[in-house]
Amino acid sequence: MRDAVIVEAVRTPVGKRAGALSGIHPVDLSALVLTELARRTGLEPGLVDDVVWGCVTQIGEQASNVGRSAVLAAGWPEEVPGVTVDRACGSSQQAVHFAAGLVIAGQYDIVVAGGVESMSRVPIGAARNAVEYGRPFGPAVRRRYGVEEFSQGRGAELIAERYGFGRTELDELALASHEKAARATAEGRFRDQIVPVAVRAGDGGERLVTADEGIRTGSTTALLAALKTPFKEDGVITAANSSQISDGAAALLITTSEIAARHGWRPLARVRTAVLAGGDPVTMALAPIPATAEALKKAGLSIGDIGAYEINEAFAPVPAAWLRETGADPARLNPHGGAMALGHPLGASGARLMTTLVHHMRDHGIRYGLQAMCEAGGLANATVLERL
Repeated sequence: MRDAVIVEAVRTPVGKRAGALSGIHPVDLSALVLTELARRTGLEPGLVDDVVWGCVTQIGEQASNVGRSAVLAAGWPEEVPGVTVDRACGSSQQAVHFAAGLVIAGQYDIVVAGGVESMSRVPIGAARNAVEYGRPFGPAVRRRYGVEEFSQGRGAELIAERYGFGRTELDELALASHEKAARATAEGRFRDQIVPVAVRAGDGGERLVTADEGIRTGSTTALLAALKTPFKEDGVITAANSSQISDGAAALLITTSEIAARHGWRPLARVRTAVLAGGDPVTMALAPIPATAEALKKAGLSIGDIGAYEINEAFAPVPAAWLRETGADPARLNPHGGAMALGHPLGASGARLMTTLVHHMRDHGIRYGLQAMCEAGGLANATVLERL
């Protein structure tokens, strides 16, 4: 039976809003990781059956099938297809799921999965807010849930209230995320996965961006306590304990073990299980819990078998609730920090998390890793990876 393996995984640094990467068109940002993926592996781009690319806000610079545009911008043969996927925040994790499934089925032999989001250039909600073309969701959905729109921030407040998470507890999780990310950066943990990006310097020349821009050090819970709670008066969700608005791209090369051996590639990991879950779109961010349970069941594993978990830090209550429900070891959760520190370039985040996870598994000899992300609409992807 065919399998699906990850041969290589790369990402750009994650840029903060209006930061160093904001001057780069998202198509060109995508092309950077495609080019680097081919360079590192010696891949002949003409062998790629498809480029499956995640992107959430598909309007303006991210419209018209950004995945196909990335292929052309990278200078790859015109014969290489590209498609763009939107499963909200899990778009590029879903791109990996689609790629792996089609490789296993024999429809693809070699495929690139990944994604991009430039939230500086194409603001979050830009497509949803194009009111001249009407409103999303539709009247039947609004009647069903008794809301005019779904707010992830208000959903995070509801989760915090349900589980009794206090402001200080959530702020401490945010500080810990920054501390882990800063330590990982200082120790060079991201060096092998990051593609340096050349940007224009203040003197008119160029400089290389080699590190994630959103990581902060030296803050305290006392300082964070002064931040506003925009989603609820006297609430607990703030800019500090939420994911950052970011720019970035990431890509993974996926094939079978047999084809990898034929090309002399040594895979990083096998995609053991790839599942989905759905839940309440109002709270929306709890779906990683049932997705994790289903992924472990299908893999024949327990949570204790997993050596590292990447659970996207859309808001601090998400990994906090996930830990409580799964009984997972907090020491194995987001070992190099998460989206509160590293940022959350929506369409790229699934591929960014997976890139970080497979490199961490390789560096520390971890056999099994698990990744899960909450997604708008009450959805979640979960993936179990096995190191090879």
